[in-house]
Parts: sequence; structure tokens; C-alpha cells
Amino acid sequence: MGRRQRTLIALAALASLVALTGTVAAQSENRDLIDGLEYQLLYVALPLTVFVLIILVYAAVKFHDNDDPEPTTEDPALEITWTVATAIILLFVGLSGYSVLVNPYVSPSQSIATEDPDRDEFDSFDDLPDSDDEEVFVRGYQWEWQATYPDSNVTTENEIVIPADENVTIWLTSDDVVHSLFVPDLGIKQDAFPGDFTRARTIVSDPGRYDVVCAEFCGAGHSRMAASIVAVDSETYDQWLAEHDTKDTVTDAPALE
Repeated sequence: MGRRQRTLIALAALASLVALTGTVAAQSENRDLIDGLEYQLLYVALPLTVFVLIILVYAAVKFHDNDDPEPTTEDPALEITWTVATAIILLFVGLSGYSVLVNPYVSPSQSIATEDPDRDEFDSFDDLPDSDDEEVFVRGYQWEWQATYPDSNVTTENEIVIPADENVTIWLTSDDVVHSLFVPDLGIKQDAFPGDFTRARTIVSDPGRYDVVCAEFCGAGHSRMAASIVAVDSETYDQWLAEHDTKDTVTDAPALE
């Protein structure tokens, strides 16, 4: 097999690997941002990995019987080239990661203090600044999640109903120990602290039911602290709130079509 054939095979293998990592439709803005970053880094990492492996195999085959090795000759131009190339790659990784990490859907806690600099702390959900999003207040406790809807006096247990295709802010707190709201399919993860309030922000594009787990060990019932985020279209969401708009109502999520 000639050098050209080996090169073509290597390029075909690389193309196959890249094709296998093709993007799929994300179900939320959060997931889209995280997946986009992963694919950017993957497209850089795969060619580098293949390049290093080819050099490694080449060196192992060419020099495996070399009983009298000689030191590599100095090559300043080559050293400068790989140093600059490494710096460029690291800069790309840093800028790509930073652009995603500062996005309000990935790191939504642009700190509550930033949104309301006149307040150092908040005593209840009622004190939180207005986010201009559809808001849901979620309280974690051993070992359940309770969601309340401030404008409708609706409360649910272990089901967090949100409208699809809208900006949604989930304000989180805890009644006892540290919990963490984690929705893998939506790319949402935010801790809930006793006596403090944190924020998770999202836009869910596909109506459906998404599993929620607690990602912070919180006691003997930690593994059972499961819930669901139920995303429905805006009309269904408004109708569901209106049907249960009575004080202290505890209800189930609307049925998905």
C-alpha cells in the first residue's frame, strides 16, 4: 500500500469520525449552547488526535530497530511553529469556552445583586427582582421539589410546568440542605441553597416531559429526589394556570398531546 493510499484512508477515517458527531436538534437554548461548544472543541481535537497518532505510529515503525539512535537536530523554526500553534489552539479553546460560560442561559446568575444593587439579600421569593421572563418559584426540600406560580397561586409537587418557546426563569431555594436541580436533556443545572436564591434560565423549544434529578447529595433519600419539567405550548400553559387559579391549589401538570 502506497503513501497516497494510506493518506486517503486516514482522511476517510477522519471524515467518518466527524460525520458521526453531527449535531442533532437541541431541545433548549441551554443544550444548544453546550452542544455547540462541545462540537467546536471536538472538530479541533479530532484532527489533532489523528495527527499525533499518525506521527506516533510512524516513529514506532520507522525506528523500532534503530540500535544506534541519534539526538534530534535543533530546528528553531519548528519549535517556534509548534509553540505558536499551541498558543493559538489554547486561545481558541479559552475564547470558545468563555463565550458560552458568560451566556445568561448557561450562567444566569449575573448575580441577583447585579440586577438589584440596592439589595444585599432577599428574605423571600417576593423580594426578588423582576426578570421580565415567565417565572416559576421552586423550593427543594428532603426529598421533593415544590413549584409555585406567583401570578396564579398554583403549586405543584415534583412537576415544574413551563411554557415552550418562551424565556423562563426558575428561581430556586432550599428549605434544609443544598440541593441541585439538574435537567440533562435541557442542559439546566443550578444549585439551591438554604436561605439563598439562585436562578436558572431557559427557552425550551420542544414541548414534552423532561426528567429532573437532584445532583447534590442531600441525605438518605437523595436518589429518590426526582421530578419532571413539563413544557407545553403557551396556550395550554395559560389555560392550565387559569383553570387552577385559586389560592393554595396543588395540582398536576397538564396532559401532553
